[in-house]
Amino acid sequence: MANSIDFTKNYTGIIDEVYQRAGVSGVLNSGRRMVRAGHNAKEIMIPKISVTGLGDYTRNVGYKTGSITYEFETKTFNYDRGIRLFADVMDVEEAGVLDCFVEAGAELMRTQVAPEADAFTFAEIAGHTGVTTKSENLSEAEAADVLAALRTVTSMMDEKQVSTGSRYLFITPTLKGVLDDYSYANPTMSNRVLERFAHVVEVPQVRFYTAIDLKSGDSEFGYAKASAGKDINFMVVEKSAVIKFDKHVASRVFSPDELESLDSFMMKYRKYGIVELFDNKLDGVYVSASTE
Repeated sequence: MANSIDFTKNYTGIIDEVYQRAGVSGVLNSGRRMVRAGHNAKEIMIPKISVTGLGDYTRNVGYKTGSITYEFETKTFNYDRGIRLFADVMDVEEAGVLDCFVEAGAELMRTQVAPEADAFTFAEIAGHTGVTTKSENLSEAEAADVLAALRTVTSMMDEKQVSTGSRYLFITPTLKGVLDDYSYANPTMSNRVLERFAHVVEVPQVRFYTAIDLKSGDSEFGYAKASAGKDINFMVVEKSAVIKFDKHVASRVFSPDELESLDSFMMKYRKYGIVELFDNKLDGVYVSASTE
């Protein structure tokens, strides 16, 4: 009779998790002053001011009379997303992973919240009325072509007096790799156009579309590229042109004792915020999008 030996099993604390990058659009988050302005309202009223230029001063007449224009633009919170997750108390206990909700919370943030926040941010910026968008196929582009496209953007922004101090270049890892390889292989060739940006941020293509659909959760969750959406090659954004902050973020784990109808653990997460642009600062935003 053959031996029948039940080998001991040992569980590791190392989780088989999905590859995923952390959020990359956080560099555009608005400062505390903007956050305070939207603290107790559904809409934010942004003051816009403009004044006339100078005129000749004459000794007989004196000053010319100009004018001040002071008006408001309304920006409405446009992101309200959430989810709740359940795990039966026996499933949790018998699996021997009582801290699974800690791990699940981290997984939710890393694999769902951060990618969707990035995709929403870039799609809202790219789809804003008045933003300059150029359709161009850079899938087979050489580094010199990408550098030329970037030089066109920086020259245009420089001529329009857009600050370089907080000008960000968001670009796909593929195109960034093309530029990196070119620089290493051609150390005497100029890539100084990259110095016209405060920082270069790589954005995975799966988060980089001109338009996305946010799934309702009725039958599908998360987000997807919209049918009318295009892949973004790169995007240049001057930070002060963007209104971006979370007004409310709620994350909590409930024990089974707190639920009336279920003997389960429950985790809920909600995020409510805004991604918008200042209408007077659209010169500080440029999008290069694929033709497909």
